[in-house]
Amino acid sequence: MILGLLIGFGINKYITNNKFVYDKSKLESISNLVIKKEAEKSIKTYEEKLFKAQKKEVASYFSILSDIFLHLIKMIIAPLVLAVLVIGVAKVGDFKSVGRIGLKTLIYFTSATIIALALGLVIVNIFEPGKVMHLDLPDNKIETGIQNNSQTSKNFIDHVIPESLIRSMAANDILPIVVFALFFGVAASGVGEHGKPIIKAFESLSHVMFKVTNFVMNFAPIGVFGAITAVVIQQGLDVLGGYLYLILCFFGGLFIFVFVILLIICYAFKINYIKLLKDIKEPILLAFSTASSESAMPKTIEALEKHGISNRIVSFVLPLGYSFNLDGSIMYMTFATVFIAQSYGIDISMADQIKMMLILLITSKGMAGVPRASLVVIAGMLTMFKIPAEGLLLLLAVDQLLDMGRSATNVVGNAVASAVVARLEGEKF
Repeated sequence: MILGLLIGFGINKYITNNKFVYDKSKLESISNLVIKKEAEKSIKTYEEKLFKAQKKEVASYFSILSDIFLHLIKMIIAPLVLAVLVIGVAKVGDFKSVGRIGLKTLIYFTSATIIALALGLVIVNIFEPGKVMHLDLPDNKIETGIQNNSQTSKNFIDHVIPESLIRSMAANDILPIVVFALFFGVAASGVGEHGKPIIKAFESLSHVMFKVTNFVMNFAPIGVFGAITAVVIQQGLDVLGGYLYLILCFFGGLFIFVFVILLIICYAFKINYIKLLKDIKEPILLAFSTASSESAMPKTIEALEKHGISNRIVSFVLPLGYSFNLDGSIMYMTFATVFIAQSYGIDISMADQIKMMLILLITSKGMAGVPRASLVVIAGMLTMFKIPAEGLLLLLAVDQLLDMGRSATNVVGNAVASAVVARLEGEKF
């Protein structure tokens, strides 16, 4: 990460300082001051566009490293989730036991989601970054490049119930894989002796996939270096200065969630939170540096099992958490929506904010498989509350950095969820 920051910063400054050469004599020959000023402005705009294109091209060479790593991770996820969840469900046994654990899991997820959404609203209303920062608003004709994908009950059902397991695995769509694995695991357990060979086969598959994970993780430092370097080359470190207040507000909220709210939850359930954090530090750092919760999933499963949580709980709760319990991303949804409204001087009443929170409680579910899922959901909220959709451009400059914090928080939130459900099931670790 440090090497990536240094090299990225150096390349960014080198390209920016590499002055664009043009014929000054032609500019000096212009006598009309207004025309001359417009010509200088046009040259400066062209220069900025040229530098931006050069930075993007150079960054693409470094981002190849992170793309390779993330592709390797995505290659692992679908077979790993299917294998560990089938084993977990088969070990739980019948539908009654699965239903009991599932109900406890969903109650916890819903409670955590409400807390995260509420915290996002509290932070953005107290510190009001949209009003304090006075950012230049984007042109209302500019396209954000992010499609509004409002979640309806029909879309949700279409997304959750798989038409084809193979298609869902090909798309790395976790939630439909989870649904299939639940049915398959219970069925494999229910047929008795006939199901034992296939359960053993899935157990062997999970061991093989964890071995593959260890191979892939050897490439993690190179992937992290590529991701950080590419971002800094394109955006530089100067962007942090203009958005510093927003970054501090959001990361302060994440800090409160991780080190206050989750700590209280763990204390209530007699979970050693400090030990849990130590055991999952590797997946936390991996998620933070790659800005991807998915990249940390295989290592999180391993770390939680080493912590002492049973395979049947981890393999059941964690895959569900990647669709239902992305605490950092969920907190960002309310925070970002109100921040954009504040930037435009739009006042959202407390009643509307509560309405927003309740809508997001439903629409945030099952969106994990969508690229830049948080921004897609936020785009839907902007449209619903008549806030200019191009306001999303206010966040894009620092979204990668904010996503790093969100991803790390998602990992911690799902680890705590697994520990809480394990405690509710009477496990000692």
